[in-house]
Amino acid sequence: MANPRYLAYHDHEWGVPCHDETTLFEMLNLEGAQAGLSWETILNKRDSYRAAFDGWDAERIARYDDAKVAELLANPGIVRNRLKVAAAIANARAYLALRAEGLTLDGWLWDYVGGEPLVNHWPDGTRPTKTALSDRISKDLSKRGFKFVGSTIIYAYMQGIGMVSDHDPRCFRHPGAA
Repeated sequence: MANPRYLAYHDHEWGVPCHDETTLFEMLNLEGAQAGLSWETILNKRDSYRAAFDGWDAERIARYDDAKVAELLANPGIVRNRLKVAAAIANARAYLALRAEGLTLDGWLWDYVGGEPLVNHWPDGTRPTKTALSDRISKDLSKRGFKFVGSTIIYAYMQGIGMVSDHDPRCFRHPGAA
């Protein structure tokens, strides 16, 4: 039987346009944490991540010190990888810098697609792991100081937050489904 968390994620989140700042920040970090692991592993740890990272409060995360990092690296509820923990802290700082420019993650990201999701129809059923657009967003995020934002991670992120819809056309979540 499939994992209920995974099914709920597919049925209620994946490919659904997200405009909530906290969720966008959370998902960016979770996609980075997923690198080299399965998405199911991260979903199973999602509640622990929320608790460990103060509900994804970027202002609090940006102030994490060595003691907090040590606490996180000892937490079995998250992926205890020093680089991924450091990335979440760097991402909080980069996010706050974006906000200081008067931008939101929501507005900045969705501007890349004109505010509307890209609905894909892959003829052979396969989906790419990255695209020219994910390459561009990845580079732009990196220039802004975000970490663990390679093109493949960003394409998965774009799928997760609904910037692109890669649901199978027969899936009830596909935008054209009846």
